Amino acid sequence: MATIIDGKAIAAEVRSEVREDVAKWTADGHAPPYLAVILVGDNPASASYVRGKIKASQDAGIAGDTLKFDASISEKALLSVIQDLNDSPHVSGILVQLPLPGHLDSSRIIAALNPDKDVDGLHTVNAGRLVTDSQGFVPCTPAGIVELLRRSNIPTEGQHAVILGRSHLVGRPLASLLLRKQYNATVTVCHSRTKNLPEVCRTADILVAAIGRTHFVSADMIKPGAAIIDVGINRVEDPKHKRGYYLTGDVDYNAAKELAGYITPVPGGVGPMTIAMLLKNTMTAAKLLG
Repeated sequence: MATIIDGKAIAAEVRSEVREDVAKWTADGHAPPYLAVILVGDNPASASYVRGKIKASQDAGIAGDTLKFDASISEKALLSVIQDLNDSPHVSGILVQLPLPGHLDSSRIIAALNPDKDVDGLHTVNAGRLVTDSQGFVPCTPAGIVELLRRSNIPTEGQHAVILGRSHLVGRPLASLLLRKQYNATVTVCHSRTKNLPEVCRTADILVAAIGRTHFVSADMIKPGAAIIDVGINRVEDPKHKRGYYLTGDVDYNAAKELAGYITPVPGGVGPMTIAMLLKNTMTAAKLLG
C-alpha cells in the first residue's frame, strides 16, 4: 500500500516559509512583494484559479491585485498594460492567467513580460535559463513536483523518471529540472506516439502523469514501489455528487495505490504546490528588484 504524498500539508509548509520570508523582508524596510494577475474574459474556471492565487498571496503577506479585462480587449491594449507593469518599480511579479481569448496570441503576450517578473516561468528566456541550468523562474507545477519529491524524501539521483506529457507547462520543464545535477535523474519523456508505452512506464522509479486523460495510467503500467505523481485534474460529471461532478487524476488511484510506493491524490496532491511555488517565485522576484 502506497504512502500518500500530502500536497496540502507540504504546500502549507512552503507557504509558511514564504510568509516568514515576506515578514523579514518588510521588517528590513522593503515594501511587500506585489503580484499583478491579469484576467481576460469571464471563464469561470480561470476566475476561480485567480481568486485562489490572490487569497494565497494575501495570506502570505504578498500584496496584489487582479487586473480584469473584457474578453474583447485588443492585443495592443493588453500589451500596453503589460509594458506599464514591466516599468512599474512597485510590481514584483506578473502572471497572465491562461487560456486567453482566441484573438489574443498567448505566445506574444507572454513574450512581452519582463522575464525577471515572469513568476509563472513561461517566458522563453526563463525556459532557456532552465535548459542551460541558469538562474531563472521555473514554471510553478514542475517546481512543485520536485519540492514534493524532496520533502517526501523520495530519491531522484540515479532514478528513472518517466514523464507522460511533453507540454511547455509541465512535461518539458520538469524533464529539464530533473536533469539538473541537484536531482541527477535519468529522464524519459513520453507522448502520444511513444511505442510500447506500458512497458516504458513499468521501468519508472518515478512516474509523472500529465496528459489530461482520466485514469489513463492503469495498474499494469506501474512498477511496484514506484513514486506516482499525478498532475491531471479531470472533471467527471456525476449527478450523485453535490456539485454535480467530481475531480480525478490521470492515474487510476485506487488500483495504483496498491502497487506504488508513493502516490499523490487528486485533489490535494500537486495542485496546492503550484500556488505555493507561485508565492515563492513572487518573493524571489521582489528580491531581484531590490
